[in-house]
Amino acid sequence: MKNLAALLLGATAFAGTQAFAETRLTIATVNNNDMVVMQKLSKDFEAKNPDIKLNWVILEENVLRQKVTTDIATQGGQYDVMTIGMFETPLWAEKGWLADFSDVPAGYKIDDVLSSVRDGLSFDGKLYALPFYAESQMTFYRKDLFDKAGITMPDQPTWEQIGQFAEKITERDKEIYGVCLRGKPGWGENMGQIAPVVNSYGGRWFDMEWKPQLDTAAWKEGVTTYIDLLTKFGPPGAASNGFNETLALFASGKCGIWVDATVAAGFLTDPKQSQVVDKMGYANPPIGKFEKGNHYLWAWALAVPASAKDPEAAKKFIYWATSQDYIKLVAAENGWAAVPPGTRTSTYETADYINAAPFAKLTLETIQTANPTDATQEKVPYRGISYVGIPEFQSFGTAVGQHMAAAIAGQSSIDDALAASQALVERAMKQAGYPK
Repeated sequence: MKNLAALLLGATAFAGTQAFAETRLTIATVNNNDMVVMQKLSKDFEAKNPDIKLNWVILEENVLRQKVTTDIATQGGQYDVMTIGMFETPLWAEKGWLADFSDVPAGYKIDDVLSSVRDGLSFDGKLYALPFYAESQMTFYRKDLFDKAGITMPDQPTWEQIGQFAEKITERDKEIYGVCLRGKPGWGENMGQIAPVVNSYGGRWFDMEWKPQLDTAAWKEGVTTYIDLLTKFGPPGAASNGFNETLALFASGKCGIWVDATVAAGFLTDPKQSQVVDKMGYANPPIGKFEKGNHYLWAWALAVPASAKDPEAAKKFIYWATSQDYIKLVAAENGWAAVPPGTRTSTYETADYINAAPFAKLTLETIQTANPTDATQEKVPYRGISYVGIPEFQSFGTAVGQHMAAAIAGQSSIDDALAASQALVERAMKQAGYPK
């Protein structure tokens, strides 16, 4: 019996040692299609790294931003890998909240990552996140509806033309809406799409003295253009539609034109998920009066908070999820058109991808021509195209988005929405002590 007890004690101690050696990583990410695929394919990572187990927290965009911001600001340590973007990365790096990627393995081929994307995820010359996918904007449209109406989408449409086309292809009795755009409030939801429209009409968030400019004629023209399109030719309930909801509408054949993130193109060419695969057309994002700032640059990237329990294990996962090999894994599972776009030069040098993705060339062009440091007609003191690169923007950008959503829903006039937005941004900047 003594020998049996000793044996059992030894087995228990061994099991405890094994359990202690196992690393569990909690990954916070957004519920976009590409991230859902990443979770599905992560069994490949776990098979190659049996000592690391993954716990996934997949959230709607606005909720994700709120939770990861709260966690990192309080050093809560709830997440080991965070999905963040070009807005958060330099701001959080400056505060010392993120681990840097100065020791990227040679096999990762960091020089293969597009330089504009690397720059957007850097602070003071160091990388603080690695891109899972990068995007700009394009105009998606239904070629069959355009042919039926006898109209042709130019390579570079204007917003005025978008309205003219939308009117001709709208068939409400068949639930075909001329144009679909985001209405859901959020600095990265409706405001992420409205801001480039405002830029293209000559608007800006602030002048060089940090005085808000939302009560200007340029803002009114840009916002009126956007909201009028949705009011006249958009789907019902547009004020509740974010990226995923609008993507679902277009994929199900209910939209004629959609201006949004280039990353949607891969989803819309997947016959398992899209009913318009053979009807797709692509054009540059529309312009108002000016081309400058009419399309943004964004990357959803993976970062390691300073509070991560095992930063090296977290980095190992990020290297896997943002590697050339991962892109090939997605291609093998779902086809080349479905791979995460916009991050690596090698992707755009792969013949299989170019042949499978008719949108590839336009995606790369819009990413490379978006300039976050020169996106407005008049000078500004901030960096960003679809956002303002200061910490306070996360709060007041979403608040402005709520006023825009109210105007889209018909609960407020555009004039009232802009006046209320101007007032709340003025208060926010005063409370934050601007100009600094």
